[in-house]
Order: sequence, then C-alpha cells, then structure tokens
Amino acid sequence: MARDPSDDVEKGRWGRRDIVRAVTAVPAVAIASCARATPSHDEATRPSRLSPGADAPPRVRQVRQIVDAQPTIEGAGVRLRRSLGSRALPLLDPFLMLDEFHSDNPDDYLAGFPSHPHRGFETVTYMIHGAMEHRDSLGNHGRLGPGSTQWMTAGHGIIHSEMPKQERGLMWGFQLWVNLPRARKMVKPRYQDLAPELIPELAIDDAEVRLVAGTAGNQTGPVSGIVTAPQMLDVKIAPRGAFRLSLPSTHNAFVYVFEGTAEIGPARTKVGPAQLATLGEGDLFSARSETGARMLCLAAQPIGEPVARYGPFVMNTEAELQQAFDDYRTGRLVSEDG
Repeated sequence: MARDPSDDVEKGRWGRRDIVRAVTAVPAVAIASCARATPSHDEATRPSRLSPGADAPPRVRQVRQIVDAQPTIEGAGVRLRRSLGSRALPLLDPFLMLDEFHSDNPDDYLAGFPSHPHRGFETVTYMIHGAMEHRDSLGNHGRLGPGSTQWMTAGHGIIHSEMPKQERGLMWGFQLWVNLPRARKMVKPRYQDLAPELIPELAIDDAEVRLVAGTAGNQTGPVSGIVTAPQMLDVKIAPRGAFRLSLPSTHNAFVYVFEGTAEIGPARTKVGPAQLATLGEGDLFSARSETGARMLCLAAQPIGEPVARYGPFVMNTEAELQQAFDDYRTGRLVSEDG
C-alpha cells in the first residue's frame, strides 16, 4: 500500500524537492490511494448557513478548533511551520494549506523553492520581512519584499520558483493554498503581484489592518476576480484593544495568530503564536488582546466539491490527478497560450 504523503509532511520528508522524483515514479494506484475526498461529514468544511433576517442581531463566530502549527521542511530544505494542510486539519474548504516561514538563520531558508509545477488551485505569498524572487515558465518574474503579496492562479498549469533574495537576516512570511472549482481548474494562469503601497491600511476599532482581499471599513482590497470571494486581512490589535469584523455568513473562516495572544469570540478563547483557530457559524468576528496581538484573518466561500490532491496538484478526481502527472512528465502541463 502506498505511503500517505501526510506522513511525510508530519515528519518533514515530503516537499517540492521531491516533485521531480515523484512525478516520474509514482504509479496511478499510488496517486489513487493518496487522493483525498472532501469530508462531507466534517463540519469544518461545510458552508455556513445563511444569516437570519436583517433585523436579527449579528451572530459572533466562536472558535471551533485550535491547531498548533507543526515544523516541517519544504522546497529544497526550507524549515517552516504548517497549520492548515496538516494531519490535524487537512483542509478547510476552500483553503488547502497555510505555511509560515520565520527564521533569521540563513540555513533555514537559503535553499528556497526551486522550479516546481502546480495545477488546479491558487497560491498566495504574503511577506512580513525579507525578500523573495519568483520566476515561472511563462516568462514572468518579480521581487516580493516586506508587505508584498502575490496571488497566483495556477489554473491549467505553471512551473515556477521562489528563491530568497538575501543571504542573511530575517525571512518571514506565509504561503496559503486556495482551491479552485472544477469549472476553473484549467483556466489560463494569472498573477496578481501587489506592492506594499497597493494594499490599503486602515484603523478599525483598536487595530491596524492591512486589507489584501475583500472589504472592510468601507474599503476594498486590491485582489480581484477570485471565484471564492476571499477576505484576507493582516490585523494588529493594540494592547488592551479589541477588533470586530463583519464576515459573510456563507464563508468558512479562520485566524492564524503569529504575534502575541488573542481572545477570540464571545467565549474569549485564547489563541497564541503559531496557532490557527477555525471559526464556527456567524456573520461577525471579534477579538481582543491584553498584551497586543497580530494575526491573519481569512474567509472564503466553500466550493463543496470532491478534492483529489497529491504533491503539487489539486483536482477533483483520481483520473484528473493522473492526467496532471502525465502532462507534467510529457511537457503538456504548460499550454502554448499560457
């Protein structure tokens, strides 16, 4: 029986450095055994119910699950921490993975993420500190510095690399994977490269907010044209401060705290650094902090389709996964027109 790749994730063995070896060796039966279907019985992946009538008071979302980010190794040897996409939380529809890379030791990040393929989903890179350079098979290239965001729709297929552009100092950022519905998995690849000055900075309650996607405080983030209608905010709550945010009741949502400790929801559930908290049903998110806290707040419309995933490909069926591997092996992953 084929080994579940999540075992490798947990033990830090599976990463993008294994892609070339995997795509040339893995048989169809192995792909089939490692494909994952969306767990329809799991409440964490269900769409939230529609909100009550307009006159009803807002429903504040409670913390449903807390996940500790686990150390792992990705790319050519980059040390990072994974919360979403781990054994404890395989997915939260449509979110597939969240990694945090955070180190001032060059040995932890210099190897970077050499060329590797993707098909069928979107990758989001958000930088806090340091610099990365990306290049791809379509001729695109650019630099991501502190405060920058890249939202890449892999679609039909792309081969790209993300390599550090520094030899020392702090490297800190996140990579998020977001699924695409069946109807959009084979679209033309698309980049949205956002320099720091393009991301609105707002003051909401007692928090400083950077609005990457969605709406807040009568403003709209620069990420556009995403089928799952995501909300993505970088929220920094002042000491002894509070923050509230309206979220569509139809969206699945989570927060990832990366500085300080926050108290989330009416129960004031404590969530600390390197912890992800999934949120239950409702149309309002609330948080407070005695000492100050910083977090990513994310929400998106669930897709509700089967998920078949292995390595760098996320499709709906095992046959589509096998086709993605075949296309990569034979040079058909990247179409002539992009």
